[in-house]
Amino acid sequence: MKNPDRNNHSGSVNEFVLLGFPGPWEIQIFLFSLFSVTYILTLIGNMSIICAVSLDQRLHTPMYILLANFSFLEIWYVTSTVPNMLVNFLSETKIISFTGCFLQFYFFFSMGTTETFFLSAMAYDRYLAICQPLHYPILMTLQKCLRMAACCWVCGFLCYLLPVYLISRLPFCNRNAIDHFICDPGPLIGLSCVPAPVTEITCAVFNSVLIFSTFLFITTSYILVLKAVLKVPSAEGRHKTFSTCGSHLAVVSLFYGSIMVMYVSPTSGNPAGIQKIVTLFYSVLTPLFNPLIYSLRNKEMKKALKKVLKSMKFD
Repeated sequence: MKNPDRNNHSGSVNEFVLLGFPGPWEIQIFLFSLFSVTYILTLIGNMSIICAVSLDQRLHTPMYILLANFSFLEIWYVTSTVPNMLVNFLSETKIISFTGCFLQFYFFFSMGTTETFFLSAMAYDRYLAICQPLHYPILMTLQKCLRMAACCWVCGFLCYLLPVYLISRLPFCNRNAIDHFICDPGPLIGLSCVPAPVTEITCAVFNSVLIFSTFLFITTSYILVLKAVLKVPSAEGRHKTFSTCGSHLAVVSLFYGSIMVMYVSPTSGNPAGIQKIVTLFYSVLTPLFNPLIYSLRNKEMKKALKKVLKSMKFD
């Protein structure tokens, strides 16, 4: 008997329609303006961090190299979805090709996976710096840091190949309207002509293992950091450490809080509007907030950003 999960991928479907945020033309223009500004601010914020780390020799340390990689990731993470969403606000058809849809699906979720790995790497770096301060220069050299960053990139882009492949092989027949603003696995599986239990279970297990394993690693790292910080006799030392780790924890809370609501909690019964809002939070708003969180709570970063701004004025 033929496995329903292994039918020809698209049947007669060559393109999808991303319904996005339906509404009158005035609402579409307002949303286009709002998300255009958000996108530009996100690019400026993350590019500022990259420039600050690149131009300031004092920031050529593992923590800031990982942060610069993270900011570079955020730029492409938001770019994988927002430009297409902006085009759809001004389009009557809101069409995306079959190939374009699955390319967006792959890059968006691969970069999201890479983000979980970078957050884990940054937590590990803080653990070594605070809990193993004497061994830190040996355990976390620049070379090892770069290797760890490269590993995050490679693993992040390899992990989501299987879910993308499985969903792309589903038969969609003539159903091609996705009630979302991105090509999300949930709505895509919902468009399948036949039940796809193998694909659904594989994606659910993959998401749960990825999210909970990295979240547990990050949480454990910061619990150990917190224990070490509480033993620091100097109030100033505790404040400085809390300030740095507080930034990381704020970013972790924003990102993991939203993706857990979306991919771990039972959201299949929720209205599509709720899922769109949650997706907006982790795909658009989190990349916007991250540069603000890191720059406002970090004295070294604020000094480096001021230095960059001064050099731009003199130029």
